[in-house]
Amino acid sequence: MVLWVFGYGSLVWNPGFKYDKKIIGYIKDYARVFDLACIDHRGTPEHPARTCTLEHAVGAICWGAAFCVRGSPEEEKAAMEYLERRECEYDHKILVDFYKEGEDLEPAVTETIVFMSTPDTLSNKYYLGPAPLDQMAWQIATAVGPCGNNKDYLFSLEKALRDIGHEDEKIIELANEVRKVLEIIGRGGSKEKKMIAGHIATKTDIPSLKLRPRQETVAID
Repeated sequence: MVLWVFGYGSLVWNPGFKYDKKIIGYIKDYARVFDLACIDHRGTPEHPARTCTLEHAVGAICWGAAFCVRGSPEEEKAAMEYLERRECEYDHKILVDFYKEGEDLEPAVTETIVFMSTPDTLSNKYYLGPAPLDQMAWQIATAVGPCGNNKDYLFSLEKALRDIGHEDEKIIELANEVRKVLEIIGRGGSKEKKMIAGHIATKTDIPSLKLRPRQETVAID
């Protein structure tokens, strides 16, 4: 049995499961976006974090890493069970072709599993949708959850993509905007507190969601 999983967010720098091979590469026709709510890792139901999902975009390329689990059915099952718990806020999986750098005509791996989110705020309770850059920056700069703060997730992703030699300009832009917000917050004062309250975007039904029991939560990145 052979299982391949493509990571484009925290899996890039912290897969968290046993794997046999890691390949840096990309998938086609999908773009990375910070449109997914996270309420039990980097945020809370009252103040959800923003984390990565994918949106279909013809001609786009999304760089990341593909992980191979090659072994018994039990090993494959263990990896998938871990990923299902960790990626619980993604509501479906797709199979895509994965390409290595310099080998653009033929995929290195076919039927690579990718966790992603349905881009529909009505049917998908975790989908926040796009927002203005400054609004996303304030939300990311101020969200904190059991596994840490939202800004560190963003900065870690920025570094991980730089480390594999494929920076994402949109991620860099968002990270720089978050740094500007942190400077404003660092200056303190009532004016800054009002700015924070005015810039945090939440999804109206997220506060009613129930967190998973703590023993089932998977600590990540």
